[in-house]
Amino acid sequence: MNPLIILSVGFIIFLLSGIRIIFEYKRALKFRFGKYVSTLKPGFRWIIPLVETIQIVDIRVITINIDSQEVMTSDNVPCSIDGVVFFKIDNPEKAVLEVEEYKFAIMQLAQAALRDVCGKVELDTILSKREEIGKNIKHIVEKETEAWGIVIIDVKIKDIQLPENMRRMMANQAEAERSRRARVILALAEKEAAENLLAAGELIDKSPSAIKLRLYQTLANIAAEKNSTILFPFPEEVLPRNKKGD
Repeated sequence: MNPLIILSVGFIIFLLSGIRIIFEYKRALKFRFGKYVSTLKPGFRWIIPLVETIQIVDIRVITINIDSQEVMTSDNVPCSIDGVVFFKIDNPEKAVLEVEEYKFAIMQLAQAALRDVCGKVELDTILSKREEIGKNIKHIVEKETEAWGIVIIDVKIKDIQLPENMRRMMANQAEAERSRRARVILALAEKEAAENLLAAGELIDKSPSAIKLRLYQTLANIAAEKNSTILFPFPEEVLPRNKKGD
């Protein structure tokens, strides 16, 4: 075989093996003999085979879960809490050169921060102020990751698992609270109804005709049922009188 053809084929393979395509949402760190050289932008790129290597870094928003952590709150209530961290790589060079496996490091930081923050507050605070707890965790984590060129966008508390007996106690407490509110509302309604009846009675007492109209209305309501005997009080003043004035 012609040596020129062999060299040509080998050279073409050499050229093709150095071709790299970098997507818009990624960056590539180029190393030459293991030493960092530059960061390659998106597009068609070529590196020297066997001499240069690249490491791809995704610069989109990345989401990692915070595994469920056993936490003892300040009021001595055991619970399991998990969450999620949203972060983005702002400086690919630092993210690769300053820390090994930045995702694992962020997850460990978030777990430690979650246990630390939730262990200092009461259970009611965790249940009612999840947003505030997430912000406190974010503040702790981002102080460490700032030196790694990583921006923590947000930290959310996803789920809080309580012991079965604690859930029953909270359900009983909620039921008792609803019952108390119902009694208060009923009492207020009775008070309001009594005040309205008193005002109506005072108004009716000022007019005898109003009393009679109210009586007739009540009799009409009773008669509508057609299952009762009504004794109608007949006023004496409407009875006919004899001519002698008896």
